[in-house]
Amino acid sequence: MKILTVVGARPQFIKLAPLSKILRENGINEIIVHTGQHYDENMNDLFFKELEIPEPDYNLGIGSGSHGEQTGRMLVEIEKIILKENPDLVIVYGDTNSTLAGALAASKLHVKLAHVEAGLRSFNKRMPEEINRVLTDHVSDILFCPTQTAVENLKNEGITNGVYLVGDVMFDALLHFSKISDIKSNILERLNIKPKEYYLATIHRAENTDNYERLKNILTAFSKLDEMVVFPIHPRTRKMINYYGLDDLLENNNVKVIDPVGYLDMLKLEKNAKAILTDSGGVQKEAFWLKVPCITLRDETEWIETVNLGWNRLVGSNVEKILEAVRDLKFGTDVDFDNDFSAKKMYEIIKKF
Repeated sequence: MKILTVVGARPQFIKLAPLSKILRENGINEIIVHTGQHYDENMNDLFFKELEIPEPDYNLGIGSGSHGEQTGRMLVEIEKIILKENPDLVIVYGDTNSTLAGALAASKLHVKLAHVEAGLRSFNKRMPEEINRVLTDHVSDILFCPTQTAVENLKNEGITNGVYLVGDVMFDALLHFSKISDIKSNILERLNIKPKEYYLATIHRAENTDNYERLKNILTAFSKLDEMVVFPIHPRTRKMINYYGLDDLLENNNVKVIDPVGYLDMLKLEKNAKAILTDSGGVQKEAFWLKVPCITLRDETEWIETVNLGWNRLVGSNVEKILEAVRDLKFGTDVDFDNDFSAKKMYEIIKKF
C-alpha cells in the first residue's frame, strides 16, 4: 500500500508524527510531500528533527503568497506528484491551504482521500481555515474526527459515510514528547524565567494579524499584564507589526519577544506558563491537556469542549476582556485523559480501506 501525505505547517507536522510512525512500522510505503507553507527553519526543519519524522520526499518550497496564489501553486505541484507516484490514498491534515490543495488534487484525480481532524467548525466563514475545513470534508472518503462534536457537525451537513471518531492524534504526540521535553528542553534557563511567573502568548491567524485594531488591542493588553509575556513571534505577525508601525508596543519590558521555537521548547513553555494567550487551535488543546488556563484571542473556537469544561475563555481582541480574564484566572474541570492511541485507530481503519 502506498500513501501520499501532504503537510505544510507546524501543527500538521505534529499530527503527522504519530501516524507516520505507525504506518511505517507496519510496512506501508508513505510518501511525504511538504508544500513549504512554513519555511522558517524554526517552523520547519527543527520540527521534523524533533518529531522524528523522515525528511520529506518532496519539498515544494511554495512559501507565502495570497490565498489563491498559494493554494493554486500547491494544487498544480501536488497533482504532478500524485500522477507520478500513483498512491492508493492521500492523507491531509487540519485546515491550511496545504490541506485544501491536497484534497482538491486527490479528489479531481479520483484518488481516495483521508482527512485527519475532520468535522471541526468555527461557523465563521470569514476565516480561511473554515473554508478549507468545509471543502476538504465534503470531498473526503475517510473522515477522522477528534471529538463527538466533530461527528455531529458532519452529520448536520449530511456527511455520515466514512466518518470515524478516533480521538485526537495531537494528544498522542503530546503524551510522547512532553516527557522528552522535560529532559531535553532548557528554554526556561535560556530565557531566565521561572515556572508560573510568566504568560505565554502566540498570535498568527489572519483575523488578528491582518486587522490593525485587533492587533493593536492585543499587543496593548500584553503590555499591561502583571507578569512577563513570553511571545514567540510568527514571521507573519512580525511582518504585520512592522507594517502597521506597532513596534513600540513590543518595547515594553513586560513583553519578551523571541524567535519561533521548536516543539519541545514550546511544550516546556506551555506546561510552565501561568496562563496561555493564543489564537491557535492546537495551543488551545495543548493548554487543555496540560491543565493550564487558556485565554483565546478569538470570538469563537472549534474546540468548544475546552470552553465548556472551564479551561478556556474566549475574549476576542478586547483589551479589557483580555485583562479581566488574566486577573480572574480559573481552572476548569479536572478531567483525566486516557491515551486513546488515535494513530493506531486510524491505521486499523486505513489498512482495511
